[in-house]
Amino acid sequence: MSEKIDQIVEDLKTLTLLEASELVSKIEETFGVDASAAAGGAVVMAAAPGAAEEVEEKTEFDLMLDEVPADKKIAVLKVVRGLTGLGLKEAKELVESAPKQIQEGIAKDAAEDAKKQIEDAGGKASLK
Repeated sequence: MSEKIDQIVEDLKTLTLLEASELVSKIEETFGVDASAAAGGAVVMAAAPGAAEEVEEKTEFDLMLDEVPADKKIAVLKVVRGLTGLGLKEAKELVESAPKQIQEGIAKDAAEDAKKQIEDAGGKASLK
């Protein structure tokens, strides 16, 4: 940052709460902005951690095939066929169209096992 910006930040650190409130009012008046809109964004961001806690309680997962290296395609194809019960043609199309969802709404243990099988075969998978 420039010296001018650094100096302004240092000056702001010395303001009292009353002076800071007056500064906000003066900025709103001078530039025609509303500082309450910015504060509303902070409230929304503060609510986000609660949503993350709900995700941790998830019991059903979707298995995504993220990436298949060309030299591991056949091994991953075999695993996908075993997991999905698809025929050779359908499984090949699914593997070639990665990233793609393979299974939906499966239990955590089954999802982690399937992900491990894909990764052991050389592919990259994730749980959503």
